[in-house]
Amino acid sequence: MIRFELIDVSFKLRHKNAIKNWIKEIISGKNHRVGDINYIFASDEYVLGVNREYLDHDYYTDIITFDTSQYSDELAGNRPSGRISADIVISLDTVMANGVEYGAGFSTELYRVMAHGVLHLLGYDDLSPEEAQLMRSAEDSALGLLPGFGILPDQAYIQKQI
Repeated sequence: MIRFELIDVSFKLRHKNAIKNWIKEIISGKNHRVGDINYIFASDEYVLGVNREYLDHDYYTDIITFDTSQYSDELAGNRPSGRISADIVISLDTVMANGVEYGAGFSTELYRVMAHGVLHLLGYDDLSPEEAQLMRSAEDSALGLLPGFGILPDQAYIQKQI
């Protein structure tokens, strides 16, 4: 099951059911199944706190992916199932800033980051230049699927003024 949660941000995700189907397609296209995937949309400050607390990193980031697949299988009393489960924490503030910086716009950057988290769970990495190139190619392929699900680049996020 794919769920969406908001923490300390005002945001309305459009096309939820279509996005769920798109994520399922990315996963099934790599011969895996959907388990429990929780997308948590939050502010920079919240994601920074998660980064500090769980990863001992003291910097802002757009996404943090916690693979919970093994735990989900163990709780269900199953052997590894090829089922993907995770908590994926996304900073809408950083996604907005990156969308502007890279000229992609908020929606495209948000979808790229959502796919990025799932692709990490499917074995993609981005630590070396070669891995980053493969990750970007897989992200581009995932973004290419969006029109087939009727997903438009019409997400909107208004950052809070401080």
